[in-house]
Amino acid sequence: MDTSTVVSRLRAAGCVFAEDEADLLIAAAATPTELDSLVERRVAGLPLEHLLGWAEFHGLRISVRPGVFVPRHRTEFLVDVAVSLAPPHPVVLDLCCGSGALGAAFTAARRPRELHAADVEPAAVACARVNLPDAFVYEGDLYDALPSSLRGRVDVLMANVPYVPSDAVATMPPEARLHEPRVALDGGTDGLDLARRVAA
Repeated sequence: MDTSTVVSRLRAAGCVFAEDEADLLIAAAATPTELDSLVERRVAGLPLEHLLGWAEFHGLRISVRPGVFVPRHRTEFLVDVAVSLAPPHPVVLDLCCGSGALGAAFTAARRPRELHAADVEPAAVACARVNLPDAFVYEGDLYDALPSSLRGRVDVLMANVPYVPSDAVATMPPEARLHEPRVALDGGTDGLDLARRVAA
């Protein structure tokens, strides 16, 4: 299958960046059969990042797996703000860490003294452990997942919490609502349930 055919199939399926996606899928495929399979699954609506096994975030390739929230480029701003406000040699916490993209990007920009990360979703925790090999990664609900020894020692808290109102999840693009865990998307009635819990 040549590039123009891949682009045409992706464009017909509604892929906005069909040319870029075609290049990535072609580079990822070892054989024409594998390419056809990748294109077929992308056309069927699977997230590009899940097919590739990685997402580009803040200049890094972050490993992502099926069933794990795909880090969004708009969240890179959070990393920039955290890095700009962090003291030297900070203890950093990436809460609701998903794949660990925030912690990985922070570490690439400024090496923390310690990096801790936590998520409630087991698949995300497994993925974060791949992306954050030198961090302490915990599974559990927000602060309940963390060791008591961390209390009072965190210099930087980054949290990209679920923020979509429950009733609006059904209106999200199929890539997200069908292939990412609802727990990573649903922020409660007004979308702020998790944000309030983190702040409290």
